[in-house]
Amino acid sequence: MDDDPKTFNEAMTSRDAQLWKEAINDEMDSIMGNDGSISAYKARLVAKGYKQREDIDYFNTYAPVAKISSIRTLIAILALKGLYIHQMDVKTTFLNGYLKEEIYLEQPEGFAPKQWHERFDTTVTAFRFQHNSADRCVYCKCKIEYTIIICLYVDDMLIIDTHIEGILETKKYLSSNFKMKDLGEVDTILGIKVKRTGNEITLSQSHYIENVFKRFQHLNTKEFNNPFESSVKLKINSGRAVAQLEYASVIGSMMYARHYTRPDIAFAISKLSQYSVNPGTEHWKAVGRVLGCLKRTSTFELTYTPTSGILEGYFDVSKKQTCITHSTMEAELIALAAAGKEVKWIRDLLLDIRLWDIPMPTIPVYCDSEATMR
Repeated sequence: MDDDPKTFNEAMTSRDAQLWKEAINDEMDSIMGNDGSISAYKARLVAKGYKQREDIDYFNTYAPVAKISSIRTLIAILALKGLYIHQMDVKTTFLNGYLKEEIYLEQPEGFAPKQWHERFDTTVTAFRFQHNSADRCVYCKCKIEYTIIICLYVDDMLIIDTHIEGILETKKYLSSNFKMKDLGEVDTILGIKVKRTGNEITLSQSHYIENVFKRFQHLNTKEFNNPFESSVKLKINSGRAVAQLEYASVIGSMMYARHYTRPDIAFAISKLSQYSVNPGTEHWKAVGRVLGCLKRTSTFELTYTPTSGILEGYFDVSKKQTCITHSTMEAELIALAAAGKEVKWIRDLLLDIRLWDIPMPTIPVYCDSEATMR
C-alpha cells in the first residue's frame, strides 16, 4: 500500500492505470446513478491520512456507532410499547470533539470521529444517561415519569421515550451543548424509510433498491421470484476475471440492503461474495438473478407489529462457518452457539432499557435438527 499513487497523475501513469481508471469510472457512475435534487452543499476539511504513521501520528481512528441490530430491536420495542420516536442531527459533528494532542494541518487550497463520541458520551452521562452494556452507542435514562433512550450513529440520533415530555427535555439539553437540527418524528434513518401506521412500524429501502437497479441497468437483468437457484453449483473461475471491480461494487450495494431490511437475500449474497476476487460469467448470471429478484420485490417492507412481547430465537446452518466441522450435527451445534450469543446480546440490550419485567423469562431457541436437540 505504500506504493499506491497519491495523485490522479500518478495513478494514470502507473502500471495499473487501466484498473485505477475503471475504479474512478465506477465511482463516478455511482454518483451519477444516484443523483437527485440538491438539498444542501457541504464542505469537509479532510486530513491526508495516508501520510500518517500508526502509533506515531495516530493510535486509532474509529468512530463507535450503534449496531443495526440495536436499531431494529429498538424499532420492535416502539411497535410493542407504542413509544414516541424523534430524530436529531448534529451539525459539523467532528468539530465538536476535544483534541488531547497537538494537530498540525496545512491550510486547504482556496482558503476526528473518536473525539466527537467521547465528548457526546461525557455530555449525555452528565445528564444522568447510562450506557447500555450491550451497545456503547445506546444510552438510557429511567425516571419515575418516563424512560428515555438515545441511539447514536455518528451524527444521526434517535430519541425514544414513553412520553413526549422526555423527548422535548432531551432535545433542549442536547441543543444547549451542540448545534443540532431537529428533524421531528423519525422519517428516514441511514437511508431507510420509516413509516408508522397506528402501532405498526415499517422499514423500507425501496428507493435505495431502485437506485441500485438503475445504476446497474446496463446488465439487462430480468425479474425473478427468488434470489438464488438451488440447482446452480457455483465454482471458482479458472479464467480471467470478468469486471471484478463492478462485481464487488454490485455485491456491496446489495449487501447494504441485505444487512438492513432484506434478510431474504442473505444466503445468495453470502455465496456470491465468495467469488469477488475473480468472478466469471456464471457468477454474473447469479448476481443478475439477485438483482432481478430485488427489482420484482423492491416494495417489500420489514414490518413490526405489537405482539405478546416474548423474545424467541430461530437458527439454521446458512452461512459459511469459520472453522472445519466433521459432521452435520457439529455444524448445527456451532450455529446454535452463534444464535445463543446473539440471543444473549439482545437480552442484555433489553435488560438495560428497563421496559421489561424482571427477571426476564427464559428465551426459547428453535432449530430443525434432531441431532442438536439430543
